[in-house]
Amino acid sequence: MTEQELRALVRSVIAQQAATAPSPDPAAVSLHSVRQHASHALFVIAPQDDACIIEPAVTCNHCGYCKSYGH
Repeated sequence: MTEQELRALVRSVIAQQAATAPSPDPAAVSLHSVRQHASHALFVIAPQDDACIIEPAVTCNHCGYCKSYGH
């Protein structure tokens, strides 16, 4: 199997999974519905200006740390 064939196979499987998996509303996902570890859950936080929520003197780079438990 060549690298190109492998890439095509992976893309095909990802497309099949994406087509069959329901996409939940991020606002409706709670910590209790997360099936992985709690560190994978994200809180719903209203977007701020350009300032970081954790360190306001720094510009937000949208890393998501403020939306998680930070593990």
